[in-house]
Amino acid sequence: MLEALTSQSASEAASLATLLLVVILSFVLSTFLAYVYQKTFRGLSYSRNYVQAIVLISIISSVIIQAVGDSLARGIGIMAAMAIIRFRTNLKDPRDTLFLFSSLAAGIACGAYAFTVAIVGTLAFSIAALLLHYSPLGPNSYFDGMLRFNLPNQSSDRPLLEKIMNRYCKAFSLVTLREIKQGERLDYAYHIKLRRGKTHEQLLAELKTLDSLSGVNLMMQEATVDL
Repeated sequence: MLEALTSQSASEAASLATLLLVVILSFVLSTFLAYVYQKTFRGLSYSRNYVQAIVLISIISSVIIQAVGDSLARGIGIMAAMAIIRFRTNLKDPRDTLFLFSSLAAGIACGAYAFTVAIVGTLAFSIAALLLHYSPLGPNSYFDGMLRFNLPNQSSDRPLLEKIMNRYCKAFSLVTLREIKQGERLDYAYHIKLRRGKTHEQLLAELKTLDSLSGVNLMMQEATVDL
């Protein structure tokens, strides 16, 4: 009896050590993927919660694979439990979905003790993402940023605003237009592409001369500038 208890205790200790190794490795690999995602992101701003999800989903998947083991019944039970969960977050960028899947794959590989597969797969995916980011297949966004402001519904500054936009912007496209303050003012959001030799500081300085303009916010690719 004593020998059986000792054997069981040693087995549990080994399992605990293995589980810790699986969780730590999945955490390290998914954190590396999150870092690569941040370095290769080309949008105006990324979601901090999404970056954390990249890290956490790998740990969850590795623990699930550990719990299932070789048991078919457990696998079916976990699939049934997961089917109850409703994931309502929409990922508009296919690239975001791919990074989640890569983190999920790393966690599954770690949970299945395929550590070499997990490490090599993560490195291969990351190198490919970095190469595409700096290659001609991953050019910078056509627009430099997004300009937001609001004007009175019947403003006499509209012609001046259009002249300023044409003077400093090579191209601009209206993204959203909505009423605020019970229709007294209109809120605009434009994607803008600055002309060569023009800076966002110059654009903001010109916009500042329009007294009726307020709530000006210029979100560039690398930074956000408020006026």
